Amino acid sequence: MTDQAISKEQRILRVLRTVLGNIVKDATPQPGMPHPFQESTVHSIRDLFGLIAEREAELAKEAGRVLNEKPYYTDQPKPGTIVKLHRPPKKKPD
Repeated sequence: MTDQAISKEQRILRVLRTVLGNIVKDATPQPGMPHPFQESTVHSIRDLFGLIAEREAELAKEAGRVLNEKPYYTDQPKPGTIVKLHRPPKKKPD
């Protein structure tokens, strides 16, 4: 697959996930109210989210990207800085 085809598919999956998430948020009732979806529809939505996530992971792997990328701030200190501390030599008793 070319980079252009992969990025187009990734954009399609991202929009699909966003729209599906918005539909679920808009249709979610207040606590104590009955849910408008049938149980089979809820399972289908979960399956669809799972398929989208699987395909996004496949595309990331094909592109050689790390799957657990997380956002960060440019001024954020880098994790894992190790500072060695040295103990002063013991004083001899007088």
